[in-house]
Amino acid sequence: MTKETIKAVFIDAHGGPEVFALRDHALPPPSAGEMRVRHSAIGLNFIDIYQRTGLYPVALPAILGSEASGVVEAVGDGVDGFAAGDRIAYFATGGAYAQAANVSAAIAAKIPDGVSDEAAAAVFLKGMTAEMLVRQVFALSADHACLIHAAAGGVGTLLCQWAKHIGARTIAVVGTQEKAATAKDNGAGDIIIRTQTKSISSDVRKLTGGRGVDVVYDSVGAATFQGSLDSLAMRGHMVTYGNASGPVPAVEPLDLCRRGSITLTRPTLFHYATPERLPKMAATLFGLIVEGALKPKIGHRFALDEIAAAHQLLESGKSVGAIVLNP
Repeated sequence: MTKETIKAVFIDAHGGPEVFALRDHALPPPSAGEMRVRHSAIGLNFIDIYQRTGLYPVALPAILGSEASGVVEAVGDGVDGFAAGDRIAYFATGGAYAQAANVSAAIAAKIPDGVSDEAAAAVFLKGMTAEMLVRQVFALSADHACLIHAAAGGVGTLLCQWAKHIGARTIAVVGTQEKAATAKDNGAGDIIIRTQTKSISSDVRKLTGGRGVDVVYDSVGAATFQGSLDSLAMRGHMVTYGNASGPVPAVEPLDLCRRGSITLTRPTLFHYATPERLPKMAATLFGLIVEGALKPKIGHRFALDEIAAAHQLLESGKSVGAIVLNP
């Protein structure tokens, strides 16, 4: 198999959306353990923004993009369980903003009947993140109350749907009235509009009779971190898994004790969706989509050469549901 010339989006420097450049790329044959995948759809995620800006530095020049779906065109040596023609979804540390990519078989899963390529691209990294958050980082149950920030976003909508499926009480935080309706549609029980409240934690205490919530899922970061800590019940669990407003401040362990022996964790999907765990996680995710418990929400679609506009929308906080690129 020879190199193939494809279109790919590169960054040559860290910065704003203006650093993106669409150009030809010579894609080599897949190496051992890899598959060549022709992309059907590409998902956008906040980690892509962190890498573009340099918050999470990457070696330059780089092709960003953390999840995609497509059809396997060829497999390298040592790849078992996949063959040309398979529909697959994958997540990665980069490389998805392109017409095709060579992908490690260890980070991919077959897409079952009943799940479209576009839905899989919109949901795979986000859905695996949601699975990690509600089943592994904190085993959410019907006995729990949870606070979900950015509840109308890609991960947030899935968390609301998953929590409803479990039967947990959900308090959703959103930025606008429009997003409040979205969170409600996705199963949130109570809504806090961030721009219309003086104190998220005070609202949470009122809604829970002063008790607080058992777990907070916070992808916003610096702007909401203290309020999230203040929203926790005794022995509650603070899960910070994103930095949309910047990294969270340092925390003294004794402060966790003073707040009621709460716990604090900062998980990353790559430490949970390891090769031996990923197949079961993917099967759970796709199973709930086929069942109808999870309904991927694709709010916005862009062409590959519109990547700058797609990033601007994601950064603005005005997107609703997932953003996908159609290559």
